[in-house]
Amino acid sequence: MSKTSFRPLHDRVVVRRVDMEEKTAGGIIIPDTAKEKPQEGVVLAAGPGARDEHGKLTALDVKAGDRVLFGKWSGTEVKLDGEDVLIMKESDIMGVLA
Repeated sequence: MSKTSFRPLHDRVVVRRVDMEEKTAGGIIIPDTAKEKPQEGVVLAAGPGARDEHGKLTALDVKAGDRVLFGKWSGTEVKLDGEDVLIMKESDIMGVLA
């Protein structure tokens, strides 16, 4: 099976969630049923940018490979090539982790 070619439009980005630790700092193991969905991910693809009121293209601040933080309810979950990813606007991203 071949990989699907997907290119986000405008100011949208494709993000794959990063799994969080299954153990707390105190050593308590968190069961799957009690875990929250991670709010951290890696940008897989980014659109070319949004257009301003004059029609000029404004490039995005994020790029493929960036590790980002986003809101708990941000984006739309979709399946691409059997992998669960999120498609969201760049404005849903709170910041890039260094």
